[in-house]
Amino acid sequence: MTRPRVLISDALSPAAVQIFKDRGIDVTFDTSLGKDKDKLAAVIGEYDGLAIRSATKVTAKLLESAPNLKVIGRAGIGVDNVDIPAATAKGIIVMNTPFGNSITTAEHAIALMFALARQIPAADVSTQGGKWEKNRFMGVELEAKTLGLIGAGNIGSIVARKAIGVGMKVIAYDPYLSADRAVQIGVEKVELDTLLARADVITLHVPMTEQTKNILSAEALAKTKKGVRIINCARGGLVDEEALAAALKSGHVAGAAFDVFSVEPAETNPLFGLDNVICTPHLGASTNEAQENVALQVAEQMADYLLNGAISNAVNFPSITAEEAPKLKPFVALGEKLGSFLGQLTEAPVKAIRIRYEGEVGTLNVRPITAAAITGVLRPFLPEINMVNAPMTAKEKGISVDEVKRSAEGDYESRIYIEVLAEDMPRHAAGTVYQDGKPRIIEIRQIQMDAEFAPHMLYVRNDDKPGFIGRFGSLLGEKGINIATFNLGRDKPGGDAICFVAVDEAIPDDVLNAIHAIPHVKRARRLKF
Repeated sequence: MTRPRVLISDALSPAAVQIFKDRGIDVTFDTSLGKDKDKLAAVIGEYDGLAIRSATKVTAKLLESAPNLKVIGRAGIGVDNVDIPAATAKGIIVMNTPFGNSITTAEHAIALMFALARQIPAADVSTQGGKWEKNRFMGVELEAKTLGLIGAGNIGSIVARKAIGVGMKVIAYDPYLSADRAVQIGVEKVELDTLLARADVITLHVPMTEQTKNILSAEALAKTKKGVRIINCARGGLVDEEALAAALKSGHVAGAAFDVFSVEPAETNPLFGLDNVICTPHLGASTNEAQENVALQVAEQMADYLLNGAISNAVNFPSITAEEAPKLKPFVALGEKLGSFLGQLTEAPVKAIRIRYEGEVGTLNVRPITAAAITGVLRPFLPEINMVNAPMTAKEKGISVDEVKRSAEGDYESRIYIEVLAEDMPRHAAGTVYQDGKPRIIEIRQIQMDAEFAPHMLYVRNDDKPGFIGRFGSLLGEKGINIATFNLGRDKPGGDAICFVAVDEAIPDDVLNAIHAIPHVKRARRLKF
């Protein structure tokens, strides 16, 4: 088996390189490539994985040169430098490390809050300049003040814990924060306008999205409490910097501390030069511990995916733990093959896909299986579809996807039933996985059978009449088609019957036409898996 190959194109801890090597992965460490897009494009096609920080820009054009790339690992939270839609379209998993620098970023926000409250940077410059301006640098206590969190996720919750530890009351605006979680982290959940009106200090901890862009706009800033202090260690663009500069100059906002800016590197900015502003050059994750943590985490995640199929912290695919991966693998294969079988039989546009998980398989993380099934169904119409982009593609095409879980029925511990609703008619099939781990099809059109999948197969619907099997087998023999397995099923004597046959090579057109000419054949399709 060929060893996976990973390229590290940005500065990462040597410990990350060692992790790849220890896991049996060939690794190339060349930070010059992250700064030279042409050199990177020239070599990226040789690699299965790409580990980056912020310097490497993974564009759609670069991905065109990466036919073998399976995973991109970003050592850090932000993935602004990765074209995620382009990666998703190509079936490339994009991972980040959302927790490796959480403590470091939270501590930076707390440090800026204290520095802002006591005007420490300006006082330091003044004192070292030979001045003794005690009256100029009158500060404020944080004890009993109200801290307003915009975003109470991993970093926000750490900030809350540390702020509560110094005696602050913490309120939080976060649409995704549950009541139970708010109680757990010791904050009061409020609406944004309430937070703006009540908070003495506001700190932001949300990603940059269309919904959060300029969440502190001129209008929002006008609703804040007079004398508020604002801290942003999350993402540039969350605050309207022009409007904030005006509010600082007017005295409505007492001070601001920013680690991130709408344009970076920030050589100029409306906030620069103001006495009541502290600025740092995106240092939120800049500690030795954080740099080491995110490097180790991304290396472990990428290695787990390339070697075991485990997916963690992916921004464009459901997570699969290392424990789940081996259990899911045969069912993912079953879902894809069942879907492919039905997709190859479907000629009219697909309106809906319904998947029923019965028995033990229903207790697993079924989202990857569903993605595989959608991929199989739609690939005959959309050859570029893959497990990563399948759910979004189905949604964009207006195809509804429904999942149902049931207890085991019949003789099988686990059973997957898929129904494809097309504009002409519904089609359905069921399958299972035995102890050998091989997917099998066990029901077609409510006709029972037990057949393994093979690369080349024939599907024939016919009337159950004497002599048909002999004529069919003889025809294949006369045409030089070798049969690997021959599986039969019928709904009742003399009724609807099915042949599901594995053959050694693709069926030529003339043989398919000859099969259609056999009496009592209703339909014959060649299939490829």
